Amino acid sequence: MEKIALAFSEEGKKAFERGDFEKAIQSFSNAAENYTTEEKLLNAAEEKNNLSVALLQAERAEEALEAAKGTDTIFAQAGDKLKQAMAIGNQAAALDELGDLDEAIVLYHQSASLFAEIGEGDYQETVLKSIAAIELRSGKLQNTAQTMLASLSATKKPNLFQRFLKFILRIVR
Repeated sequence: MEKIALAFSEEGKKAFERGDFEKAIQSFSNAAENYTTEEKLLNAAEEKNNLSVALLQAERAEEALEAAKGTDTIFAQAGDKLKQAMAIGNQAAALDELGDLDEAIVLYHQSASLFAEIGEGDYQETVLKSIAAIELRSGKLQNTAQTMLASLSATKKPNLFQRFLKFILRIVR
């Protein structure tokens, strides 16, 4: 049965890469159901997060949020902070799409903190940029500059443009 779940997962990943999000949604959903039946909750949680990302791509944010809900707790209980941070970030992205910006920012900050804690600066940078985008759309320019500066600080090896942007943002701040 685990082979079936794994086959669905691989099929979902290939469909996602092709941009066939409906096929990816069906495959990830089937994989999650199979893993749940087998009581492999970590695998099921991972497939639910894959499902959440595919649903977001298909502009089905409410379903994406439902798919990812609670998976962060499963990863936390297993001590997998990387997947926990990703799951929280997936929930935040769905909330962002649904227009619940305050809750999205709270979850994005949790995700960014976990990424920082485990030394995943690239992921942290991406999450901080998502926060900055919300702040910018909300007209909070001072907050946007500070968040962007924090995202640039998370970058291990900033390129020339990032170093220049960091300089400009320090002046703005």
